[in-house]
Amino acid sequence: MYHDSGSAVQQATGSSAGLLDRRTATDTDAILFQRCTWCGTAMFHRLLCPVCQGSDLRTERSEGTGTVRHATVVHRNTPSARNVSLVEMAEGFVVRGRVMGPLIGIHSGDRVRLSTAQDPVRGEPVFQLLDEPYRAWR
Repeated sequence: MYHDSGSAVQQATGSSAGLLDRRTATDTDAILFQRCTWCGTAMFHRLLCPVCQGSDLRTERSEGTGTVRHATVVHRNTPSARNVSLVEMAEGFVVRGRVMGPLIGIHSGDRVRLSTAQDPVRGEPVFQLLDEPYRAWR
């Protein structure tokens, strides 16, 4: 039998309990991430720090620049092929998103900048290449 003891822990407003506070963003085209106050690890959408398991996380705004760590082309559940990439941001966390540009021209190590914080269809961040595509073809 379940009894409600009334001793449920309630999160105080404005506390840094690991949840992203979307209201702190001054710009809609920004990626918000968390940083552990104990060890300084940056992470994306986590409740606990993956390094020290701390729950004291503060929300920060990313600069929007990063490096493609892995890029692949997906043909599933879409009318045409699309790019899915893992981007390591300058702050040290990794986010999954889409890089605009020719599918054959996106490689690991390419530098990217945030274009839109959310793809209107998939809800993922959209990046654009900072370097010229096909640079290796010269």
